[in-house]
Amino acid sequence: MMDRRKFILSAAAPLAVPHIVRAQSDNLTGAVQRLSQLHSLQIRRGDDVIFADAPRGPGLDRPANIKSCSKSIVALLLGAAIERGEVTSVTATIGEVAPGILPADATPGAADITMEDLVTLRAGLERTSGANYGAWVNSDDWLTDALTRPMVEEPGGRMLYSTGATHILGAALAEATGQSLLMQARARIGEPMGLEIPAWTRDPQGYYLGGNEMALRPTAMLDIATMMRDGGRFKGNQVLPKSWIDASLQPRARSPWSGLSYGYGWFLSPSGYVLARGYGGQIIAAHREKNLAVAITSDPTQPARSEGYFGDLMQLLDGPILNLA
Repeated sequence: MMDRRKFILSAAAPLAVPHIVRAQSDNLTGAVQRLSQLHSLQIRRGDDVIFADAPRGPGLDRPANIKSCSKSIVALLLGAAIERGEVTSVTATIGEVAPGILPADATPGAADITMEDLVTLRAGLERTSGANYGAWVNSDDWLTDALTRPMVEEPGGRMLYSTGATHILGAALAEATGQSLLMQARARIGEPMGLEIPAWTRDPQGYYLGGNEMALRPTAMLDIATMMRDGGRFKGNQVLPKSWIDASLQPRARSPWSGLSYGYGWFLSPSGYVLARGYGGQIIAAHREKNLAVAITSDPTQPARSEGYFGDLMQLLDGPILNLA
């Protein structure tokens, strides 16, 4: 019986597979073994899963914490809300979309922050990530904490990677739609795609954390990558508007750490990938030109810096994986 945790699919019997394809698959298998933080890797070319290996961790069919890949999911939900008219446009402000989430002592100018500022991580407010993350999640009110932090940049200016920004966005979406972020994720992504989306962390006021701690099966991550690759379609169903997916893939900011461009909640690589990135090395990636979709899970307790393990994963994406196209 085929091991469900590892398989390589081909169009014909092994003797008919071109030598170069076998060599590339061998390279991938070797890379998976060498990268000790890596839990699973899946690659879909066209409609076919051509590589899947889960040598560590819980396997391919059990939920994995996708960490900050959650930010990219929240970004997709913004597109769904705009399509439905629940949010008028990406330029709508917090004051227009969800005035009720603004504390009485909100930082001057906070009400004028737009949905675009939030989804591109250019809200201007002092970051809640990095060294500030622990104090933020231990506060009594995450929204008040985030929205009363000082303005350190002009909204719409420099990218400031901050989970607080996407948490504000998620709360604004909950108020605008009348549905929790969990309900939106299930109804607008999970159900149309046949994916399970478990409940995740909520803040003290009951808002689901927008931007961290979501869990998905690695197989679901691969399906979302496929949907991104195919302009919002999955198995013949238009899950999300193509116009939003296309807009998400336009560079609007740049990460000061990785140097990658950033669209509406998704990183953009020079080699043509659109990708969600989460702490530890969680990746949902798509390459439209090469017709590839990729899902990677890794040890969520270990860092994955751009000059370290995440850099290794980018070399994997740009080397052996891209060569499979």
